[in-house]
Amino acid sequence: MSLKIHNTLTGKEEEFVPINPGEVKIYVCGVTVYDVNHVGHGRSLIVFDMIRRYLRYLGYNVTFVRNFTDVDDKIINRAKNECVPFTVIADRYIKSYYEDAENFKIEPADIEPRVTTHIPDIIDFIQKLVDKGYAYEVDGDVYFSVRKFKEYGKLSKRSIDELIAGARVEPGEKKKDPLDFALWKASKAGEPSWDSPWGKGRPGWHTECCAMIFKHLGETIDIHGGGLDLTFPHHENELAQAEALTDRPFAKYWIHNGLVTVNGQKMSKSLGNYITLKEIYEKYHPDVLRLLVLSVHYRSPLDFSWEKLEETKKAYDRLKNAIEEVKILEKLPENPDFEYHLYDQIAKAEQDFYASMSDDFNTPEAFAAIYGLVREMNILKDKAVKEGGISKKALQSYKEAADLIYKTTRDIFGFFDSLKPCVDVEEVKQIEKEKSAIDEELVEILIEVRNKARKEKKFDIADYIRDSLKEKGIILEDTPVGTKWKKA
Repeated sequence: MSLKIHNTLTGKEEEFVPINPGEVKIYVCGVTVYDVNHVGHGRSLIVFDMIRRYLRYLGYNVTFVRNFTDVDDKIINRAKNECVPFTVIADRYIKSYYEDAENFKIEPADIEPRVTTHIPDIIDFIQKLVDKGYAYEVDGDVYFSVRKFKEYGKLSKRSIDELIAGARVEPGEKKKDPLDFALWKASKAGEPSWDSPWGKGRPGWHTECCAMIFKHLGETIDIHGGGLDLTFPHHENELAQAEALTDRPFAKYWIHNGLVTVNGQKMSKSLGNYITLKEIYEKYHPDVLRLLVLSVHYRSPLDFSWEKLEETKKAYDRLKNAIEEVKILEKLPENPDFEYHLYDQIAKAEQDFYASMSDDFNTPEAFAAIYGLVREMNILKDKAVKEGGISKKALQSYKEAADLIYKTTRDIFGFFDSLKPCVDVEEVKQIEKEKSAIDEELVEILIEVRNKARKEKKFDIADYIRDSLKEKGIILEDTPVGTKWKKA
């Protein structure tokens, strides 16, 4: 089953084919570290953690990079207000980020670059754009010439005419065209700065990611991701710079998660309608927010409320209970006449789960498959409790259903970190051993039937038995001392 991904660049759902077979390079824009993280940041963290986990679950070798913007107007302004160096602010909120990530079981990125440790790479990147004629310097500022990149707007689906209508020049800017954007900003009194060919200054926001991607992942990556609000201008500007410089695609697939809203308005610090991640995990298990986020398709808006979080807690408890109630069934007496089992339901749930996940990471449909299995598990449990006993087969099927839920939600969604596996490994080994013994007896019986058929010259029956066993992985060898068999 192939994985399909909605590509923002084409606006279509496409089959995922990585640039190099078996390897996936992902870059996701990280946080600007000037304040604590809220649920909007948390959604992006959870969504791309899920995407990374699922790609890895499919067998890909994933290299995942997420940056920190640790120098920015907001960081500088906060540092001025608190009368501390900007690095104090950046370090404080990077530490806060890691605390949130640990609480929500967000796996650390393989590489987590900071802007301030990549200044030489950024300067080199900008200089190459200047040399190629796509950027120009004015009084220490360096700007990108948007009109020179003919495909500008292809990611966000905006035309130059539309952009001109909304363009404006900020006070103090000396760019030649209102559409142009800053790659390097000349230093101002009291602000952090670095030496460059254009004088002291600091990077523009849209340039830093390009330079860090080039350094750590190369000129073309498989997936570039971030929140929907980054599509324009941030990602549009990244794409323009990178492709202007290399004349090749910057990212094969662009993935953007939908925004978090509160009463229909985007959750943001400027509106004051945000809920911090710390507020969430002080009141709820972090898995509950993960489930709320993943219960909505990653591209759809997520309207947050405490009421929805409370409803999600109940759904989370249902999943958790379905796993833990194995203990109840284990205490029931054995009843060989108990016929109900879950193997057909397990197979269907597993098939539906992976079909949904491979359809643009459709987590709501994947959870629907899981909840459907939970319903069947509850039916079995209630029946066994009512009858006062359960068969070994039924109990084992319940355990395997619970284990499917446990492992998929742990490995792909990051849930149930503290729970133990539902299926006892030694018990499974014993069952497999018993199955193997039964199979060997059946093979010997079939060989006897085949030998009898051959003696009676019923070769069509003999050949049918031989060919049928071969399809099952059993190879028969006729020798002078009798028929031997082995597994293929």
